[in-house]
Amino acid sequence: MSTALKRTKISFNSPVILGFAVLCLLAYLLNSATKGATNNLLFSVYRSSLFSPFTYVRFFGHILGHANWDHFLGNIMMILVIGPLLEEKYGSANMLFVVLSTALVTGLVHFILFPHIQLLGASGVVFALILLSSFTSIREGRIPLTFILVTVIYIGGQVYSGLFEHNNISNLTHILGGFVGAGLGYVMNKNKMNRY
Repeated sequence: MSTALKRTKISFNSPVILGFAVLCLLAYLLNSATKGATNNLLFSVYRSSLFSPFTYVRFFGHILGHANWDHFLGNIMMILVIGPLLEEKYGSANMLFVVLSTALVTGLVHFILFPHIQLLGASGVVFALILLSSFTSIREGRIPLTFILVTVIYIGGQVYSGLFEHNNISNLTHILGGFVGAGLGYVMNKNKMNRY
């Protein structure tokens, strides 16, 4: 065995993204073990009493819950592909802020507009990361063509689905997640350019 191979170690390169993926997996396993009780209590958002502390937990916790294994895998695979590169570029604190901001915005809007429907899953975070990733090559006074294409394809696709298709996918959550990612990407890149 070569010396280089012997010295190769696994690095914990993206603590926020990896931690988020692990929390989603634990939430999924816990929900399976409780036959759906924990998704109802902690990992989905819906209209409930503002006097209940669980209401505020669900504003953030809904991004950890998933309806089934395919739902979980679809979201987590995208997050694990895109997230570490973004965390390396923007830092762990900024990535945590993006994830929590997306959770709060999508949770609050859903709580207000859709009182009788439960929302759960990390798809809002996925869309935030997709739009955020298109800002990685932004320069002052220039909007990357990739950002325009990603916005038109992803957000436009969600608007179309929301208007013309009836499914269990929360298109509004995807759109809101995309706007959070795009907005925070713009702010973080502008702040970075102002430092130089």
